[in-house]
Amino acid sequence: MGLFILRRVGMMIVTAICLTFIVFFMTNLYPNLEKLAKSQGNFRMSDEAVASYLSDRGYLQPAPIKYAQWLGLMPGYKTVKEDGKTVGKCVRPGVAPEDMPRYCGILQGDWGFSTVAKAPVAETLGKRLKNTGKLMFWVMVVMVPSALVIGVLAGMNEGSRTDRSLSTVSILSTATPEYVSGVIFIALLASTRNGLGPILHEWGWIEGKALFKGTAKTAMDKATFQNFTLPVLTVALYGMGYIARMTRASMAEVMTAQYVRTARLKGVSFRNIVMKHALRNALIAPFTVIMLQFPWLLNGVVIVETLFSYSGFGWQLVNAAGNNDIEMLLAVSVVSVFVVLVTQLISDIGYVYLNPRIRIS
Repeated sequence: MGLFILRRVGMMIVTAICLTFIVFFMTNLYPNLEKLAKSQGNFRMSDEAVASYLSDRGYLQPAPIKYAQWLGLMPGYKTVKEDGKTVGKCVRPGVAPEDMPRYCGILQGDWGFSTVAKAPVAETLGKRLKNTGKLMFWVMVVMVPSALVIGVLAGMNEGSRTDRSLSTVSILSTATPEYVSGVIFIALLASTRNGLGPILHEWGWIEGKALFKGTAKTAMDKATFQNFTLPVLTVALYGMGYIARMTRASMAEVMTAQYVRTARLKGVSFRNIVMKHALRNALIAPFTVIMLQFPWLLNGVVIVETLFSYSGFGWQLVNAAGNNDIEMLLAVSVVSVFVVLVTQLISDIGYVYLNPRIRIS
């Protein structure tokens, strides 16, 4: 097992370097750099002024050298202009030239400076990651148990009315995009004019005219049942159907296996067959699917974050791309690659433990 993990970690490091270099190369193409220079200086800058701006800050160096500087393997580019002003990669506002570090890359914990937020990338991105982590946690708490229960119940009763009903619910939840279910939830549960809120208020069941808040902006500081329920339900409902369908298919296949039939013929109770024999084998396929939800929850919920005014990691990605915030884009790519590779590693290790037929030589 130790050798298996070391091999996987080695492959992860090589994959991470390749992917981040591709992103680094694409974001540092000259049109992007030209747009960056004009957005930081003046949109009427001449070509000579743009070239001077980029040259002074080391953007026109060869890509491998810039990549090594960004990683922190080489000293950051620095130059002193004619007016005595020091510019370069390691230059930060409010830091004296003599106090500037030579190395300022990812390995040193320096993620760069955001040209949009006018703040260190790590500080800004950390807040967005915290918001998305909070959303991700509660979505998984709601989504995974619900999906497994629905899938197991449907698979245990394959072909029955229960199976057909639960499968229909699963298909509908997967087929409904988040922006559709989100709008429906807002209209039904967060509107003060329409939906259930005014009716329940009229009956005296609730104090306000809305069951929940239609925005999660306040949830970034303090999440409550009212301001955080709708975004969690919107995301969980979409992912729940896929996991439930996978669990149902796996459970139905296990229930028709030879060892389950043998256990039935020997008089083992149905409860013991499911809990002690079928359930573990049925969870092998859903476990992989569950682990794949983490990268999706990190980047793929930008529509929900926008709909509910919740500034998370996906929102930050779109904001950085739209404003050509190169340092932020690179930091987002590193985090995304790391999460994808780590979840795949956990998925592989978990698959080995769940499936006793696999042996590591």
